[in-house]
Amino acid sequence: MKNVSTVFVILAALFWGLSGGIGGILIADDWDAFMVSFYRGAIGLVFVLVWLMLSPRGSGLASRRLWFWSIIAGLGIAGNFAFYFVSIGEGSVAVAVTLMYSAPVFVYLVSFTLKLEKSTPLKWTAVAMVMAGIVLLTQIYNIGESGLTFIGVGAGLLAGLSYAVFIFGFKYAAPHGSPQAILVIAFAVLVIVLIWPSDADQALAVLSTQDWLLFAVLGVLGAGLSFIIYIVGLKHTAPAVASIVAMVEPVTASLFGVAVLNETLAGLQIFGMVLILVTVTALSVSSNTRWVQSEAA
Repeated sequence: MKNVSTVFVILAALFWGLSGGIGGILIADDWDAFMVSFYRGAIGLVFVLVWLMLSPRGSGLASRRLWFWSIIAGLGIAGNFAFYFVSIGEGSVAVAVTLMYSAPVFVYLVSFTLKLEKSTPLKWTAVAMVMAGIVLLTQIYNIGESGLTFIGVGAGLLAGLSYAVFIFGFKYAAPHGSPQAILVIAFAVLVIVLIWPSDADQALAVLSTQDWLLFAVLGVLGAGLSFIIYIVGLKHTAPAVASIVAMVEPVTASLFGVAVLNETLAGLQIFGMVLILVTVTALSVSSNTRWVQSEAA
């Protein structure tokens, strides 16, 4: 069962990586980033609704706390989807997904400030390494000529921080109801939030365009199926293993960008990417290991 669960987590990360590439194709075809995000979430909502109808017991939908924290999670995932695709449109898939993956480091900084996490020289070294990696990856010192914009860099970081908000909301909603109920509320919030900035004409045009299949695949892989199998897989997967497996997403998205979208990265950018991925993964594994040990104690 553990092996199957790990495969589920790997598949979810793979699907999220592919969704970044598919979103890149749609944005390159002049589809609006907010509208692409809207369809990704709307199709995801259909999947989790079916999941809730098939497993309605213990939903917790009568709990006010479930609704409150699920709405927070919904705002987080809406920001994650939207900022991620905006970052792709202003730069590249590889840069956007790596910036999003660096978000845990910024959560550490907030935790240090609020004294929720004890700062240590090792953690500050890790933060410095990730910051250096971001500078190398984005070439922020040469932003105009690197093909990136400040909007692209900022949106990538905001995508990661938004995902952290989703995780935070989901964690605090979990004791009050089922995962499927939380996701239904979260994706419903996403649809409501993202319908406003989306282009209405484009939203209708999707139904009759040749790109409709890409939108469908994006929604199924990037939201509907991936979130379900990820949550199911986490039940029997060690947190440290899940943290390492999560690297499948940025690696898959980056390879997709290079192979399909003809994106290129300079040597220093690749070094910066590796620096970020390795450091963040090591931090996540260390954090999850301490969490498991404290729970066992």
